[in-house]
Amino acid sequence: MNDYHERLAKLLLEKNEMLSYHQARTWVELMWEDFETTAAKAGRDYLGSEMTDRIVRQWIENYGDRLHDFVAENPKYKDFLIQDKNTMN
Repeated sequence: MNDYHERLAKLLLEKNEMLSYHQARTWVELMWEDFETTAAKAGRDYLGSEMTDRIVRQWIENYGDRLHDFVAENPKYKDFLIQDKNTMN
């Protein structure tokens, strides 16, 4: 799973230079978990990491360049995405 998250975080960083690596990785993990949780709650069969990777990749391609604006409109995610001042990117 870490390989998927790592590749997706790098893709997101290519799409959005406003994010740090930590923020991109957090976004990927949040989107991954959201897709799998939503599918499970809907009673869908688990389709595997490859399907989740495909969906999150599609979200990044479609919305990745604007994800940094999401926090301004949705403050409940702010704590997940605040840049840690003690880390570099």
